[in-house]
Amino acid sequence: MALTNCVTLLTDYGLEDGFVAACHGVISRISPSTRIVDITHLVPPGDVRRGAAILAQTVPYLPEGVHVAVVDPGVGTARRAVAVAAGDRVFVGPDNGLLSWALPDSGTRAFELTNSKLWLEPLSATFHGRDMFSPVAAHLAAGLDIAAVGTEFDAADLVMLPRPTRRVQEGTADGEVLTCDRFGNVQLSVTADDLHRIGAVTGTSLTVTLGRRTLTVPFGETFASAPPGELMAYVDSVGCLALAVNSGNAAQRLGLPPGAHVRVSVTSPSMH
Repeated sequence: MALTNCVTLLTDYGLEDGFVAACHGVISRISPSTRIVDITHLVPPGDVRRGAAILAQTVPYLPEGVHVAVVDPGVGTARRAVAVAAGDRVFVGPDNGLLSWALPDSGTRAFELTNSKLWLEPLSATFHGRDMFSPVAAHLAAGLDIAAVGTEFDAADLVMLPRPTRRVQEGTADGEVLTCDRFGNVQLSVTADDLHRIGAVTGTSLTVTLGRRTLTVPFGETFASAPPGELMAYVDSVGCLALAVNSGNAAQRLGLPPGAHVRVSVTSPSMH
């Protein structure tokens, strides 16, 4: 397996401290020619689900190579540190579900990081991103065979987050809140294909049921499809239905937590 000499980084480390720079430095010292791409370091602290969603939705647009993801509230505990080969990509990080949505359904090989010769010494109990994941990723990007990182185990034993729910039946699309971005747009697991199956087309309205609330919102192509301050629905850049407020924040207005159930249907003319 030949990898592109590129390492990507996704963490919840923030930008106020030197954590990200330390990871960059470790990779560059081991493999100076490796290109480093920062996905984000602003995942909310410890929010594995948010990190998993960002990783899965971003990876298709990244160079093939080594993808390091570290949102690791269990750092230093018995949770496994892993490298997972998936075609021309390798994912490196904690085995806590963070990697799961980015992995294909089959064809992966999983390895526990047990070869301590690849780590920095002394190994910090609380900074595996710097001392374990970054050096392993650098060696892999530089050409190390993945079998050298440690012990292979059955990829079916990887910790997996539940897949986001979605179902289409009788003219309705059921799903859940996937995530909210920094603009306050609320991304749902309902896809553009689901909308097509229930007959939704842009320029009409959708009836959106959120718990005990039922809203009628315009379904448009851009944020300007609704007047400023008004709620609207659109298909976002990764093909998911999302709720937004033109020049506002839908997440704050709706108060929907990740995983909240949502039901969508086409608004009948009598409901306008």
